[in-house]
Amino acid sequence: MVLEVAMLQVKSGLTNEFEHSFKEASILISSIEGYLGHELQKCLEDDHKYLLLVKWRNLEDHTVGFRESTQYQEWKGLLHHYYSPFPVVEHFTRISLD
Repeated sequence: MVLEVAMLQVKSGLTNEFEHSFKEASILISSIEGYLGHELQKCLEDDHKYLLLVKWRNLEDHTVGFRESTQYQEWKGLLHHYYSPFPVVEHFTRISLD
């Protein structure tokens, strides 16, 4: 499993609209092959900062399967105009502590 992590900084005054659009966009990402789940968390110290966590079966399910899909184009149209600056997206894999 791969964890996609993105810190999202939403433009001032747009948090309510962003959250509404994100709910709509959630349907799009969940339809992609290899998608395992996602969550959006809001920062307590900065109410314009969000943390997006998406679980994928493997890296290519995100970087190819989602990013090259028509669903991504819709996702982009719904969400990308809210961000300033545009987020850095990184991918992580679990380290066994056994």
